[in-house]
Amino acid sequence: MLENFLKAKPLFYEEIDYDRMPRIYTKIKESIKLPKIIHLVGTNGKGTTGRFLASALYNLGKDVGHYTSPHILNFHERIWLNGSDVSTTLLDEAHLKLLSLLGEKDATTLSYFEYTTLLAMFIYKECEYVVLEAGLGGEYDATAVFTNILTLVTPIDMDHEAFLGSEIESIAKTKLNAIKKKAIIAKQKYKEVLEIATALAKEKNVEILSLETLLKEDDEEKIAYIAQDNHLAPYLVDNLRLAISALKELGLAYNVEDFQNSRLFGRLSQYKKNILLDVGHNTLAAKAILETLQAKKYTLIYNSYKDKNYKEILQLLKPIIESVELISIEDERGESLEIMKNTLESLGIPNGLHREILAEKNYLVFGSFSVVEAFLRGRDE
Repeated sequence: MLENFLKAKPLFYEEIDYDRMPRIYTKIKESIKLPKIIHLVGTNGKGTTGRFLASALYNLGKDVGHYTSPHILNFHERIWLNGSDVSTTLLDEAHLKLLSLLGEKDATTLSYFEYTTLLAMFIYKECEYVVLEAGLGGEYDATAVFTNILTLVTPIDMDHEAFLGSEIESIAKTKLNAIKKKAIIAKQKYKEVLEIATALAKEKNVEILSLETLLKEDDEEKIAYIAQDNHLAPYLVDNLRLAISALKELGLAYNVEDFQNSRLFGRLSQYKKNILLDVGHNTLAAKAILETLQAKKYTLIYNSYKDKNYKEILQLLKPIIESVELISIEDERGESLEIMKNTLESLGIPNGLHREILAEKNYLVFGSFSVVEAFLRGRDE
């Protein structure tokens, strides 16, 4: 039911109507009971930060939802509720109620992401907390229409330049302008991010909090224990620190046990003994992977969208690449295999098409959600 409805909506647009979501939400907002929303914006790490936080809240006895995107294999992954992906029954029930509330015209007009954002909030109306992850933007993102109690800002870097601008200042400003009341800002690569945040605090009278003031010595000891116990990569530890800082700001006491089974699949996940998966798709993700995996060489199973700086990404990963095996992705934004092959040749990286997994090799599947999806679906055939 919902699946067929969403198939009629394009996933991506050449231009975005930034007025559509606020306009339609205003019409129905009285019918949606909002929980306490923690809004996540940034370039990388939103998914894992959100899942760390949502899992801890759930383990602390709270009714909690975590809205994340995109999904890898199944739409249900986007709407996590009290420890599990949402059921088909609950999705379809909420879909019918939302359709009746919106009317045919508005329901059809909304984009895929806008509609699923409203659907998620409809499902989450009985929750105490919702961890709400922005899509590619911030200020004009569909998730920004809702009142929130706290914004978490993950590392901001170059990405989605066609929509957000080609300078770090414009990207940071768009994302940071989503802050409504107070925000905690993670460790940042660019000093401009903190400069813009400081100016924004004065301009909009919002409160900017730092990890250093929120996390105490005992928190750092717990973080180190959780990281070691769960074999977290350095960048995942940074995401954990941001999630725990949110718990501190919310005044919630936590234990290390509250983070058991809290990792989000597809973020440097061990799929098999010799296969790692990561849905990252930009230079910031590539740098994080290089830092984590520099002790070994990997066969990289890869492809990229046309609008990504894949040559720079491959150059960054070259020290840990033994060879690259290109995989086809079913997405019109995907780069052609011929162009990818030419790029690899220009970098002097051995390459070919992905055909099989060999037990004696170590593999890293990386490039986007679509690459990981294509790889996993190939395992099911």
